[in-house]
Amino acid sequence: MSISFAIIEEAVQLWLGEWLPAFFNPQKRIFWGYLLSSLVIALLWLRLVDKTNIFSSAKRIFDRQVWISRSAMADYKVMLINTMLMLLVSPKILAKATVAYLVFDSMHMLFDGRPYISTILPQWFIAFSFTLFLFLLDDFARYWLHRWLHKVPILWSFHKVHHSATVLNPFTVFRTHPVEAILFSIRSALVQGITAAVFFFFFGDQVTLMMVLGASIFTFAFNLLGSNLRHSPVSVRYWKTLELILMSPAQHHIHHSTAKEHIDKNFGVALSVWDWMFGSLSLSKNEDQLRFGLSGEQSFDYHSLKGLYLVPFQQAAGLFLRLFSRIPLSIYQKHSA
Repeated sequence: MSISFAIIEEAVQLWLGEWLPAFFNPQKRIFWGYLLSSLVIALLWLRLVDKTNIFSSAKRIFDRQVWISRSAMADYKVMLINTMLMLLVSPKILAKATVAYLVFDSMHMLFDGRPYISTILPQWFIAFSFTLFLFLLDDFARYWLHRWLHKVPILWSFHKVHHSATVLNPFTVFRTHPVEAILFSIRSALVQGITAAVFFFFFGDQVTLMMVLGASIFTFAFNLLGSNLRHSPVSVRYWKTLELILMSPAQHHIHHSTAKEHIDKNFGVALSVWDWMFGSLSLSKNEDQLRFGLSGEQSFDYHSLKGLYLVPFQQAAGLFLRLFSRIPLSIYQKHSA
C-alpha cells in the first residue's frame, strides 16, 4: 500500500511540477492563451461558417466523447507516463549544444578561418533571418521525419500509437510512443544545433531570436492562430490557395482520417508547402465528419497500456526479424570471409 501511495504521490508532484506550469508557459502548446484563442476561433467558425448556434457549438466542443472517452483517457495516460520516461531519458539524448559545437568546429576547417559578414547587415535583419531559418528548417525536418514514420514499416509500428486515437482533442498531440518522442528530440537537437552553429559562425553575438512572451514569433503566431484545433472536433478550413502554403486544422484531420484516399496525406506541421512540393498534399473539403483511428487493426486495444507501449515493440521486432530472415546467406559469408 505504501509503495502504491508513493507512486501516486510522485505522479501528482510530477504533474504539478511539469504539466501545471505548461498551462502558463507561452513556449508550450497547451498555454492557456493558445487554448483560449483556439476556443474563440472554433466558436466563430461554427457560428459564422457552419451557422451553428452558440449552445450547439459549445455542446460540440465540450462533448463528453471528446474529453472523457477511452481514447481521450489514453491520451492523458500517455502524456503523463511519457513525461516521467523522458525525464529519465532526456539527459542521455543528443544535446543541441553538442551538435552546435561539432558543426561550428567543422565550419572553421571548411572555411579555413571564420569570416564575418555581420557588419554589413542590420541587427533586425540578422535576428529575423535567424528566427525564420530556424522555423523553416524545423518544419521541413518535422515533415520528413513524419513522412518516414508513415513510410518505414518499423517506424510506423510506433507512430500508429498517435493515429490510434479515435477522437481528437488538444492533448492528442502528446499521444506518442516514447520511441517516436526520442526521434523527435534528436531531430530538434540537430535542427537547433545546426542553425545556431551556422548563424553564430557568420554573425557572432549579433544572433538573437525574435520572440513574443519567450516564444519564437513564428511559433507564437502558429499557436495563437489555432494550432490546437489540429486535434479537435472542429474542422476549420482555409482558402484553397492558402492551404497550399499553410496546413489548416481540416487538412490535419484528413491526415488522421481512415478513408483510403486520405492515407499518407498532409505530413506537414505548420506549413503544407512541403506536401505540395513532394506530392502528399490533400486540400480540405466541406464534407461529412471524418472517421479517425486505425483501420483493419481491431485485434489490438490501442487505448490500453499494452497497446500503447508494448504492442509497437512486438510489431517492430516481428518486422525486423522478417527483414533479417530475408537477407541472403551469401551476404554473411561475404562479410565473414
